[in-house]
Amino acid sequence: MKQGLSYDYIIIGAGSAGCVLANRLSADASRSVLLLEAGPSDKRFYVQMPIGYGKTFYQSKVNWMYTSQANVGLNGRTSYWPRGKTLGGSSSINAMVYVRGHQQDFDDWERAGNSGWSYDDVLPYFKRMESWQHGDTEFRGGDGPLNVSDVSAKLHPLCKQFVAAGQALGFDYNADMNGENQEGVGYYQLTTHQGQRMSAARAYLKPARNRPNLTVICNASVARIVFSGKRAVGVEYHHQHKIHYAKATKEIILSAGAVNSPQLLQLSGVGPSHILQKAGVEQVHQSPAVGQHLQDHIGHSYFYRSSQATLNQQLHPWWGKLWQGVRYVLTRGGPLSLSINQAGGFVHTRKGLDRPNIQLYFSPLSYTKAPLGERPMMNPDPFPAYVLGVSNCRVRSEGEINITSNDPRKPPAIEPNYLTHKDEVQDLLDGVKLIRKLAGTSPLQAITLDEMRPGVECKTDAQLIEDIRNNADTVFHPCGTCRMGPDPLDNVVDSELKVHGLQGLRVVDASIFPNVVCGNINAATIMVGEKAADLILSDL
Repeated sequence: MKQGLSYDYIIIGAGSAGCVLANRLSADASRSVLLLEAGPSDKRFYVQMPIGYGKTFYQSKVNWMYTSQANVGLNGRTSYWPRGKTLGGSSSINAMVYVRGHQQDFDDWERAGNSGWSYDDVLPYFKRMESWQHGDTEFRGGDGPLNVSDVSAKLHPLCKQFVAAGQALGFDYNADMNGENQEGVGYYQLTTHQGQRMSAARAYLKPARNRPNLTVICNASVARIVFSGKRAVGVEYHHQHKIHYAKATKEIILSAGAVNSPQLLQLSGVGPSHILQKAGVEQVHQSPAVGQHLQDHIGHSYFYRSSQATLNQQLHPWWGKLWQGVRYVLTRGGPLSLSINQAGGFVHTRKGLDRPNIQLYFSPLSYTKAPLGERPMMNPDPFPAYVLGVSNCRVRSEGEINITSNDPRKPPAIEPNYLTHKDEVQDLLDGVKLIRKLAGTSPLQAITLDEMRPGVECKTDAQLIEDIRNNADTVFHPCGTCRMGPDPLDNVVDSELKVHGLQGLRVVDASIFPNVVCGNINAATIMVGEKAADLILSDL
């Protein structure tokens, strides 16, 4: 056996779930924990500044910057997949919108054979993790590590026009889409605190960093998990141009995310036999579902020229950028302390549905023009405009993520298979028609000059669908690639997140989702980390 430092627990990946585990598992000084992160520290201005995600969108130092394979459902287009590569993972580069998901999402998880994962089971973990600005209630937590802010009073005034438009169409106003009921229109809550991003690293890892029993190593790229028979016993990783080995006496927990967790399992010899053989990896354990069942939300946006000022006038001119930058540095306030996704909601587009099928987004900022490779958000349009967006809540198309080589430095092949199911196409078609209905209500019509994109000439169902296939894209919520479920032939982990057929190894991140939740997935991922910590500690 190779020699190396020994720890009780080794956590691979300091993302949304990994940071939670590092905190909870190291709370007892008698347990030693090693946390390995492929990226650098999160102590960067554009990581901590909320709207800085427009900059980190194309920063390879903190972003894996993946690209998918060509998508048939998107008329042969590839998709750009930013994923966090720093302490906090994607919670350090995301848009900070805090959405738990619909209650029935988690009841579905339990109905799929995962005991202990119903909404009633996971609600205590949602409450435990959050410090909701308005305090503890039946549905919200008031003293958790993760600050969740009500920023409704700080949003652009045009957000009220959007909410009024939704109400004009008969949708209820919802003051808390993370409370008793998700449905309706309202203002998004953000994982921010005092004008700064509240990532999982800031919420969970920072308070634990000085514990002597917690070792955090950044820029440590894991090459493979090492097995003795069917038991995971250690980890090989690259750090400072050397190969290192660390031993785990209790468990190895894989929290590398929906892309990197299946990639690392396959590199370690755990996955579908034909994938491993083709990549030149010796099989340790046949697990057919590793990398399969990929789900991701897909969204589409319409752009409208406005007769009233939007954030474009504040953030387009150089002097506007300068002023808002100074304002943010001095006060931690202004638009740089927020997200551009400011209002939205969850709605039905047709009768007979048991939950919302569409998520809405309203942004008082447009960015139709930008140099190739630069996040458009950093270069808003020089005229006032706003964006109405939709994404699907229910995903029926499944893709896969597989290695193509035994070289851990080579990215895996990502095949999302977007819009290959007719119901998803129908949901987005319904969604874009709803966008136009919203724009046609008196509250928005009063401020709208014209539809810039796609334009009024795009009007038949066939034209609208073609526009969707040509322009819709990911909203960055991949999950399901190490799916949780009882059948080892169709799932990777059981309800305790242990890898089927192996010992000493769990997967804890969004890859275990049996189905994607309705809405942004970061909150649910952090919840998984909280629940997993209890599951791990209950085995002691």
